[in-house]
Amino acid sequence: MTKAKKIEFRPNDYVVYPAHGVGQILSIEEQEIAGLQLELFVISFEKDKMTLRVPTDKATEVGMRSLATPDLISKALQTLKGKAKVKRAMWSRRAQEYEQKINSGDLLSIAEVVRDLHRTDDQREQSYSERQLYEAALERLTREVAAVSGTDEAGAQKQVDEVLLTRAA
Repeated sequence: MTKAKKIEFRPNDYVVYPAHGVGQILSIEEQEIAGLQLELFVISFEKDKMTLRVPTDKATEVGMRSLATPDLISKALQTLKGKAKVKRAMWSRRAQEYEQKINSGDLLSIAEVVRDLHRTDDQREQSYSERQLYEAALERLTREVAAVSGTDEAGAQKQVDEVLLTRAA
């Protein structure tokens, strides 16, 4: 892997780590681990009160990426307007697929999960596991929308809710 490819993220950049969502790079530090000198991104996930260290040369390999473009955000919001696609597979299989989509870090996949699991007041109640997956996907989506649009999470949540309500109408 070339040096130029390795350092495409800088301190204070917001990045998306697939399994955790939006975080901010605090610094790039050198650390000795198991006798090897490693250069690491120190990423803070403020909301989860968590700090993650990712080797700089493995960052893109594990799926770490920059924030989505405003264009991709509007595509994701457009995805929310679509009709829910609920497969007729067993719930455990669908839940597994939803979990994989959420942890993929792909914004459009996360938007699909939000779309498919969203319920309006007149629809049947969600099960506990459905609600957990829905809330996890919704949180990932709103955090990225907030980070890209420069608003707070409440504003992003309102924006996503409005799109979901227009779909229901």
